[in-house]
Amino acid sequence: MNRDNRNRLMKKWAVALLLALVVSILPFQGWAASAWAPNVAYKTGDQVTYGGKLYECLQSHTSIAGWEPPNVPALWKVIGSDGGGGGDTQAPTAPGNLTYSGKTETSVSLTWTAAADNVGVIGYEVYRGSTLAGTTTGTAYTVTGLAANTSYTFTVKAKDAAGNVSAASNAITVTTNPSSGGGGGGGNKLIVGYWHNFDNGSGFIRLRDVSPDFDVINVSFAEPVGGATTGTIGFTPYNYTDADFKADVAYLKSKGKKVVISIGGANGQVQLTTAQARDNFVNSMTSIIEKYGFDGMDIDFEGHSLYLNQGDTNINNPTTPVITNLISAIRTIHNRFGNSFVLTMAPETFFVQVGYTHYGGNGNGVDNRAGAYLPVIHKLRDILDWLQVQHYNSGPVIALDNQYYNMGNADFHVAMAEMVLQGFPVAGNANNFFPPLKPEQVLIGLPASVNAGNGYTSTQEVQKAVNYLVKGQSYGGAYKLRNASGYPGFKGLMTWSINWDRFNNFEFSKNHRVFLDQLP
Repeated sequence: MNRDNRNRLMKKWAVALLLALVVSILPFQGWAASAWAPNVAYKTGDQVTYGGKLYECLQSHTSIAGWEPPNVPALWKVIGSDGGGGGDTQAPTAPGNLTYSGKTETSVSLTWTAAADNVGVIGYEVYRGSTLAGTTTGTAYTVTGLAANTSYTFTVKAKDAAGNVSAASNAITVTTNPSSGGGGGGGNKLIVGYWHNFDNGSGFIRLRDVSPDFDVINVSFAEPVGGATTGTIGFTPYNYTDADFKADVAYLKSKGKKVVISIGGANGQVQLTTAQARDNFVNSMTSIIEKYGFDGMDIDFEGHSLYLNQGDTNINNPTTPVITNLISAIRTIHNRFGNSFVLTMAPETFFVQVGYTHYGGNGNGVDNRAGAYLPVIHKLRDILDWLQVQHYNSGPVIALDNQYYNMGNADFHVAMAEMVLQGFPVAGNANNFFPPLKPEQVLIGLPASVNAGNGYTSTQEVQKAVNYLVKGQSYGGAYKLRNASGYPGFKGLMTWSINWDRFNNFEFSKNHRVFLDQLP
């Protein structure tokens, strides 16, 4: 071997030895760590890369969007560089085949095929023109808050854990549907009542024997099967054969009534924590609606059905699975049955109006259920026929004048109703505003008698409140309407319940039917 060859060989050995030494002193996991991604079960000690840094897991958990390592120091700590010479710099491919799956007067539902990435896509940015309309971790998104009969252009971009953003997808232009006048339909004031699918002492009543003073009958309740988190909903008519129940539903519909299936109630906790639970909800509810011929569904989730994960603070872009999966499930069911499908919600004040002062996603000791209905209402407002907040079983609530009001009187009903008629900053944050609903989308919920729940309000007090809300006719109360002339389109009243109303000699339905029919 000549001297030149020997020198070249010695240099190769030296380089190989140096590389071996480098490998031996670097942590093995630092080379093997994968990029952080949502929906992954991480255990204590796991290492991930994010934004060019190497992180170690401090507590076992399942990741979700919004819990990226820099955002949650309680879960991750920085232990060095990711060893990649500045981190992942390769952007995902562009999402493909962007199209729309449905549209209304004020919304467009988009779908696309997934993008690919060398490490992993963690989400998508949806653009209306050059404006970011929202983000999602899935391959579908509904853009809301649009104008009727208006053309919009949409694109979608993919994003990975290192923050790399793809090129835009194909652009599509969609024209929203022409305006149909909106609201809960018809222009007349409604009386909505809940019919018990059980006997709690108020007595059983056949559907066909419900007072004709009710316009909408909410059959209550369809409830979860196999636990709160399965998503599977069941319904068996109480004291009926299936055939007789179907016949009575059809009879009411022949009289021009709407018969709606209500889901949940005080004892029916429903938590759609996973995509599988969401799909189970869609499939089981579709089956129930088709089997019995219901005109729509009412969401009456109470207790711990809805809550917000800490850090989920923006009603325009919720991230908590029980919220996002419910929104997706409801829209899927509605799209299946079309625009004639009735969609209503009956939350308690804690889940709506309390959001003016406290919002569950903010943390800091706030109950994580406070205001939890707000993102659901907001993201579905384009297909929501009406909201009927329960003005009963409520504690004191701060209204728009920043004063507390207690249930059981006209002031409470006017103050609570105007909160959703005017909208409000969520937890006082003007940048996180809950927009007003249309007057035609607002009813107030009341007990039919003192037996039916706390917060019973006399006929006279209810009608004082409605006269003020509809006509601006003041009764000299403590609460003053922000819109002094009132809201002529205000839709009407809901009551718990039809059974308790009959038990109380139809006081609620008879008196309020005559009164509402005289309103403009």
